[in-house]
Amino acid sequence: MSSSLLADATLLASGSIEFNVSGVIDQFWRLTVDGLAYGSIYALVAVGYTLVYGVLRLINFAHSEIFMVGMFGQYVGLMLLGFNPSGNVYSQGIVLTIVYLAVAMVFGMLVSGATAVGLERIAYRPLRKRGAKPLIFLITAIGMSFVLQEFVHYVLPKISKSLGGTNAQQPIMLVRPTEQFSLFGASVTNVTLVIIVAAVILAAVTEILINRTKFGRGIRAVAQDPDTATLMGVSRERIIMTTFLLGGLLAGAAALLYTLKIPNGIIYSGGFILGIKAFSAAVLGGIGNLRGALLGGLLLGLAENYGQILFGTQWRDVVAFVVLVAVLMFRPTGILGESLGRARV
Repeated sequence: MSSSLLADATLLASGSIEFNVSGVIDQFWRLTVDGLAYGSIYALVAVGYTLVYGVLRLINFAHSEIFMVGMFGQYVGLMLLGFNPSGNVYSQGIVLTIVYLAVAMVFGMLVSGATAVGLERIAYRPLRKRGAKPLIFLITAIGMSFVLQEFVHYVLPKISKSLGGTNAQQPIMLVRPTEQFSLFGASVTNVTLVIIVAAVILAAVTEILINRTKFGRGIRAVAQDPDTATLMGVSRERIIMTTFLLGGLLAGAAALLYTLKIPNGIIYSGGFILGIKAFSAAVLGGIGNLRGALLGGLLLGLAENYGQILFGTQWRDVVAFVVLVAVLMFRPTGILGESLGRARV
């Protein structure tokens, strides 16, 4: 028996997998509320993956770094507004706090959106013009992911000593988590409400944009048949650029929601695990399907939250991927399994 198998056997024998069913039952509503908050964040990031795949048939693995850049964008936005990373919670009142959060979200969205468009122009567009094979796009996406990480890791600190580097940024906290009401015994905090309500609004706006506007018809036309769409007068390059922009804007919005939930996650590698989970959510719901990305994100958030109590907190990330594999074994196209070009109207 190899050393890795022996280690796994030792881990199982030591009782590290708990199978705490009673814990899940006792904490069901708390886990559900918390899982929906995490799932809402995964869903917004997953939309970026699914839109780009639907239009270009490209898995944009650099999208996790678009999300990471958005975290720094909203952080810089708050600093420009006069806030400092003191470690204390700023008390601005409800109205001003909402205003500052909205402004910070706009900063994050603009930085993420601009980075996504720049990524498309610099890295992917030249490859399309040369007729590169899909594998080249995939390798380029992975490479650009590392480029963006290392830019924040090494270059950004040289521009501003208060940004980037090896250590996570000290958070600027505008909201102290406080209970607003109880749902079947589960505490629902103001942070959870902001995350879920903001995600629902952004998801609804995106759904309307894709299915009810001229721009959305252009996206679905290019996703279904790019050559015919071009003959009908649709600018394929403009649609592709705007698709990257839309995915980047949603990733930037998710970045603010994520930092509300986990304030100490603003670091150059902070998008890696979340990006993989968001990609898993897109595949789980049906890669290339907008509603599938939203559904997959929520389900993934719930599954990992239940799983961390059922199996132990150290298995939280593993559970999410095991659920993904289990679903794909029985339905390889994901739960909804429709392409963006055939999305319901």
